[in-house]
Amino acid sequence: MLEVLFLLSLSLFQPTPQNPPTATEPAPVVVMSSRWFKDQQAAEKAVMPARVPETPMIEPNNSIGRKQRPDGTVIERDPNAEKPESRSASLDRIAEESSEPPRVPGFTYEVRFKNLDTRQAQTLFWEYQFKETAAPENATRRRFVCEVRIKPDKDKLIQVFSLLGPGSVINVKDLKKDAGKQFEGSVVIDRIEFEDGSFWQRKDWNFDAAKLTANKRRDRSGICRSF
Repeated sequence: MLEVLFLLSLSLFQPTPQNPPTATEPAPVVVMSSRWFKDQQAAEKAVMPARVPETPMIEPNNSIGRKQRPDGTVIERDPNAEKPESRSASLDRIAEESSEPPRVPGFTYEVRFKNLDTRQAQTLFWEYQFKETAAPENATRRRFVCEVRIKPDKDKLIQVFSLLGPGSVINVKDLKKDAGKQFEGSVVIDRIEFEDGSFWQRKDWNFDAAKLTANKRRDRSGICRSF
């Protein structure tokens, strides 16, 4: 009888299992597809501050339509260049080229996200992680936070233009043509903030550090910025 009472008392004091924390649950927003590629875009579209390369100075050409020998002497004058319509077209072309924003080399990171939750996603913290194929210990990551609304059961394509590549290489010209074989990339979602104020966050991810870094950067990239 005593043994029965003892076992009964143990069963009464057994802790009831708790629901797992949100961080251990699968992300309610998933990655449908992803890719990255070399690109050239206007400097103001880059998510990181860029030093726009100086535009080379062009010496004024007072001899429109003239051809010159290597020693600089004039060979002949193009009679068509002196026509009003030719000069007008040339001036229009120069004005159009000068109005275009300077383009800089960089990389575009493209991801299609889908919201599997019943809540509307408002903000995504995510990163593109890379490992060198020949040396997996060399790992890098490009982290972004995007203010983007994804309705329940809908997907959205996000493109981010950055000056930083998948590895330690910054200069696009130094990256070989078969760059896709040099790196293994994957997209990881760190945090999802919903419109109702709730959120999902990856386990062991430091939101405070990310928030501090993100607030320090005020890029001109629109819906996304780096952190």
